[in-house]
Amino acid sequence: MRSQQCKECCKTKYPILLLHGMGFHDRMPIHYYWGRIPRLLRKHGASIYFSGQDGNATVADNALQLQPLILSILQETGAEKINIIAHSKGGLEARYLISTMHMGNCIASVTTLATPHNGSKTIDWLLPRFRPLIRCFCRCFDLLRRLLGDHKPNTYSVICQMTSVGMRQFNAQNPDHPKVYYQSYAFVMRHPFSDLIMAIPNAVVSVFEGKNDGLISPANAKWTNFRGIYYGVTGRGISHPDEADYRRIPFRLYTPKQPHTISDITQLYIAIVRGLRLRGL
Repeated sequence: MRSQQCKECCKTKYPILLLHGMGFHDRMPIHYYWGRIPRLLRKHGASIYFSGQDGNATVADNALQLQPLILSILQETGAEKINIIAHSKGGLEARYLISTMHMGNCIASVTTLATPHNGSKTIDWLLPRFRPLIRCFCRCFDLLRRLLGDHKPNTYSVICQMTSVGMRQFNAQNPDHPKVYYQSYAFVMRHPFSDLIMAIPNAVVSVFEGKNDGLISPANAKWTNFRGIYYGVTGRGISHPDEADYRRIPFRLYTPKQPHTISDITQLYIAIVRGLRLRGL
């Protein structure tokens, strides 16, 4: 009986759509973005779907890509709604779908992990001072994203929206829907050398915003029903790629006793989905 309960502890009422962030995608044939997370959630009874939107399109363009997918999932499963678990920029696309595209009746919950809800003070400082250089970099990156499958990459517009002013406007236009359950999570690296991939951005963001996961500070990630700042059990903390199980390995092979400290990012995802199940979602 206990084994059966364990197998079904993530069996939510509504299917789950994993919404990826910027710079990558999770389209077939290889869902490399989410690491071990989908397999473990399915092992515990969850019904999991991938989003497949562009990595570097604007929030609005990606939402247009996601709308028919959501309707297709509802038709396929016969469910009335879906749950969304979104990493990084994907959380903004979920909120845009709900508020601007009036899909709140199709979405039961939105869980955001390191989503830039409140804008970046780092971008506020960098953008006016290095605009030509940033534009040039964004054009080059858009070319790469097209080669990797993006249909409408627009990195510069995305960066501009992530300013404090841009996100204040976005938040005013996309308030929480009264029938959707929202919750948010933040993460931090212990120091720049915690993750060499994120070392430089972590150091830069630290100057303007303090502790961060290499891109997003807790103040930026905080939204409705904020669940706190999460750390890894080791001295390195949790980086932005770690949040989507980029390395596919635990941080440490033991269970920590401190609150908001985890030894494996998959533990957090299982806890999130269990929580949705307990809420009847």
